[in-house]
Amino acid sequence: MPFSEDKLKLVYTVKELCRVCYTCVRECPAKAIKIVNGQAEVISERCIGCGNCIKVCSQDAKVFYQSRIEVKSLLQSDSKVAAIVAPSFPAEFTEIKDYRKFVGMVRALGFDHVFEVAFGADLVAKKYKELLEDRSGKDYISSDCPAIVSYIRYYHPDLVKNLAPVISPMVAMARVVKKLLGPDVKIVFVGPCIAKKAESKEVDEALTFRELRGMFELAELKHEEIESSDFDPPHAGRGAIFPVSRGLIQTVNIFDDVVEGNVIVAEGRIGFQEAIKEFESDSIKGQHLELLCCEGCIMGPGMTPGGKRFERRTYISSYVQQKLNEENQDDWEKSLQEFADIDTHADFNPLDRRKQLPSESEVSKILASMGKFSNRDHLNCGACGYDTCLEHAYAIVEGLAEVEMCLPYTIEEMHASLKDLAVSNEKLAKVQQALKQSEKLAHMGQLSAGIAHELNNPLGVVMMYSNILLDEYAPDDPIRQDIELIASQAERCKKIVSGLLNFARKNQVKLELINLKKLAEDSIKSVVIPNNIKTAVVCKASNCEAQLDYEQMMQVLTNLNKNAIEAMPNGGLLAVEVDENESDVIFNVIDTGTGIPEENMEKLYTPFFTTKGIGKGTGLGLATTYGIVKMHKGRIEVESNTDRLKGPTGTTFRIILPREEGEDVER
Repeated sequence: MPFSEDKLKLVYTVKELCRVCYTCVRECPAKAIKIVNGQAEVISERCIGCGNCIKVCSQDAKVFYQSRIEVKSLLQSDSKVAAIVAPSFPAEFTEIKDYRKFVGMVRALGFDHVFEVAFGADLVAKKYKELLEDRSGKDYISSDCPAIVSYIRYYHPDLVKNLAPVISPMVAMARVVKKLLGPDVKIVFVGPCIAKKAESKEVDEALTFRELRGMFELAELKHEEIESSDFDPPHAGRGAIFPVSRGLIQTVNIFDDVVEGNVIVAEGRIGFQEAIKEFESDSIKGQHLELLCCEGCIMGPGMTPGGKRFERRTYISSYVQQKLNEENQDDWEKSLQEFADIDTHADFNPLDRRKQLPSESEVSKILASMGKFSNRDHLNCGACGYDTCLEHAYAIVEGLAEVEMCLPYTIEEMHASLKDLAVSNEKLAKVQQALKQSEKLAHMGQLSAGIAHELNNPLGVVMMYSNILLDEYAPDDPIRQDIELIASQAERCKKIVSGLLNFARKNQVKLELINLKKLAEDSIKSVVIPNNIKTAVVCKASNCEAQLDYEQMMQVLTNLNKNAIEAMPNGGLLAVEVDENESDVIFNVIDTGTGIPEENMEKLYTPFFTTKGIGKGTGLGLATTYGIVKMHKGRIEVESNTDRLKGPTGTTFRIILPREEGEDVER
């Protein structure tokens, strides 16, 4: 049995195939698609069975209810089974040139009778003609398309009274068959429409042409091998033209041009909705509507995908011409008279399934979450599947859509995420580098402490005896020069050992409240400044006091100042800036020197690494500086440029330290 209205589930989603595209949302006139985690689900109670989502789904994720098993069971039963075939079959089975071969194939499946629904169209056409020529002033909407009828009942219930009170050709033909063969005959409709499966209980089952083609293939039926057979009478007349655009009015044989006609024909998702809206607003008074959810039944979802509309139309035209040429006018009119008592009247009741519009505050909140604060922010691009941003917001409030469906919003969020990710990666790289440096320094500290301890004693002996020997030789004695060299190099070794100990020891940080600007000025004064170098101390901080270890920070700034001076052999500017942020104090030591080559940047804080000449540096200055900064729970950053073509050269060392307040503490 076809589905009853309370159990309508004609179309559903194969979740494994559904991808994020929202094409079905865009093509669904009833907006019966709900997006959950990026996947489209069909809401059965809102679905009108138009099948648009099936036609447009490139992934074949939308499928419709299949009736082949039920039909096969009917054919294997003891009941008489009649097939009533929609007049659009020539547009589907284009490979079969003689329609009698097609009828023979249907009979070969086991059907006892095969009728053409086009005769039912002839019957209802007479009723439509009476309505359309009625001068009572009432405007009608055609009711032969079940998807259109459902759409009006669900979403424009006030227009139900305008639905033409006429049954569809399918129901009319089912009643004809019942009159001919009795009430016990089983009837199977075959056509291009999915909505027909739920239209009427007067039909036992409904097959699409796609399903029928599948049954032919399964039974291995080939039209070349099938005996020709004609439809069972009564035979159709002009009703065969019913499935094409303007098929109804052509069957009725009335005018529909803009001068003499009073029928507006609209088809397809956009066309029929626009016509209904204008009809409802009384913009087109005195006009009747012929509406089709598809672009003619020949483009229904039950047809094999990929067919060309106008090519299919030519097949229908050829079939109709063939029918009219063969038509026995007298027999046809007799048939019409014989079945003139068939009740073609229909009553339609509204079944309002509209949802109440959400409040303005709810919608505004949703729009704001997508970065839409004014009408200028409403791009109405349609990428989400909804025509406007406002409709999308309504759907989100109703639980049918998701914020992420908005393409501009998603792109902006992606860009923001990429930017945040880049910042996070940069911070992570710095942290990894700092950790690597800390581990390196820890190992070097242990090694340095051991070396310094072992060197101190023998070095002290060398220094003591070299100085004793200096006292024993006269100033002009040639041996004295050798001893002076021994003493000076021993002194240099002492400084290296002292540096090793200073680098290796775990110094305590004695915090005291100091003036940052004075610290910067003192650091400048503690080094020898050549005449060709200018100096500057700039305090940009609003609070120039912080809790720091004065002696250790003096050592840090002094080391950086010395390096800056040595990087400017031809003169330049040395500036020490004091700055701050919400929780830190910042020292920027800036020079206009030669810069640091890129290949040396990772080696800056490595003990004993130096670019100075032999005897001019120990390579422990920046390593010690790094250790002191870390003991203050701070960090050190460096920016340098050595390429004059890309801008001014120079280096900036940035010391960032937490601003600690309170009494002096040791740690």
